[in-house]
Amino acid sequence: MTGRKKQSVKAPRVWQRMLSGRRLDLAHPSPMDVEIEDIAHGLARVARWNGQTKGRNAFSVAEHSVIVEQICRKLDPAMSAKHRLMALLHDSPEYVIGDMISPFKALLGEGYKDIEGRLQEAIHIRFGLPPVTPVRLKKSIKKADLICAWFEATQLAGFEKDEANRFFVVPPDGVRLRLTPKSATDAQEAFLARFHEIMTEIGTP
Repeated sequence: MTGRKKQSVKAPRVWQRMLSGRRLDLAHPSPMDVEIEDIAHGLARVARWNGQTKGRNAFSVAEHSVIVEQICRKLDPAMSAKHRLMALLHDSPEYVIGDMISPFKALLGEGYKDIEGRLQEAIHIRFGLPPVTPVRLKKSIKKADLICAWFEATQLAGFEKDEANRFFVVPPDGVRLRLTPKSATDAQEAFLARFHEIMTEIGTP
């Protein structure tokens, strides 16, 4: 009786091809494969709230990121340019893995966090930042993130203020926003413009 030949199992593809031509390996992301144009393009086309927001356009992660950096500046005018760049890039891994809502992230557990963390480190290194965001700064960015989320929740996602107050951070006095979701092209351009402004402050052309 002749034995059957074992079929070779093809390894799954774990890289993403970018419009820049780069191939980003999700298992072992290299800073050399990270381009800001790819990040801006991707984030401008990733919807916050799984797209469940009011308006003609989805509210993108790119627009959210620009606003979070703006809130960080408002809360701490002395924040350094490098720290503000980390605020702008705080959700940057989502240009590859998308914006998963918090309940789904909780279900996925540590595996998701590990992939997200490796991508964040590669992005930071690519732009001359420390691989890991300092704890105190991370808390400041998270506060700004949750303030932005409060505005998104109440203006775009259908939350009543009392409900939003339980899940997010109530905006302090002096922080007021009126959100109008931009087109993907406009959100991408705004993200890139803010990135280059901060890089100029840092001293990188």
